Amino acid sequence: MPHANNAGVEIRYEVDAPDVGDPDEAVVFCGDVGLGAWQFGWQHAALAGPHTVITPETRGVGRSDAPPGPYTVEALASDVDAVCAAEGVRNAHLVGYGLGGMVALAYALASSRPASLSVIGTPPAGDAYNPDGVWADPSTPAAVKGSLNGLLSESFRETHPDVLSRIVEWRLGEDAGREAFEAHRAAVEEFDVSDRLYELTTPTLVVHGTEDTVCPKPAAEGLAEGLPRGELHSVADARHLVGVEASAAVNDALVGWLAEHAADPFSE
Repeated sequence: MPHANNAGVEIRYEVDAPDVGDPDEAVVFCGDVGLGAWQFGWQHAALAGPHTVITPETRGVGRSDAPPGPYTVEALASDVDAVCAAEGVRNAHLVGYGLGGMVALAYALASSRPASLSVIGTPPAGDAYNPDGVWADPSTPAAVKGSLNGLLSESFRETHPDVLSRIVEWRLGEDAGREAFEAHRAAVEEFDVSDRLYELTTPTLVVHGTEDTVCPKPAAEGLAEGLPRGELHSVADARHLVGVEASAAVNDALVGWLAEHAADPFSE
């Protein structure tokens, strides 16, 4: 597994379909607070192949380094930039969940490398986001299982118990411990670009489950409205892990968005 070094912090990542399309372009995932790379499994399957896909493990998670916190969104964005630089990515199409969406927004304000953003369950400021609704102590299986009640709709949980069981296993094996989670939480709490949205001219798709209690609907709507090139894609009745429970709808939206904003992967 390759790694990038950002001022002494090693960030591990995976690259899939590296020979597809423009060699200077890739879809790059940015993870939510405390979550392992499992969170993008449903989108990864739809995007890897048509596009080169890079999946970093956020600092504090998985095999990436976990320096003492607190972290900032800007530091996490610089980690993503280090990964992109290591892979020679000139045009990064960022797909971020929650905290990862905040990282994508901050990165686009700081760099010209992001060519498009797709942010899922993401507010313009951290005070509209509840990180406690996402994380659960991976040393406590009952807590991990219980956390899914707030992250996935009741109808999905009732009809897909096998998926819930797999998510619990992945969370137990991949999610951050409490120290790293608190470092991520600090990044969320300090994040606020609400008064700078007009500066962010990168095309941005704002995906949101209408029943998301981690990032309430008005926050996502405010983000889309405040962005000069923002576009809101709401998914009815879905909660925060909308990319899991409504993967077909979310993947269709992402594929269509990238068709507009990424180079044609079959042009060469």
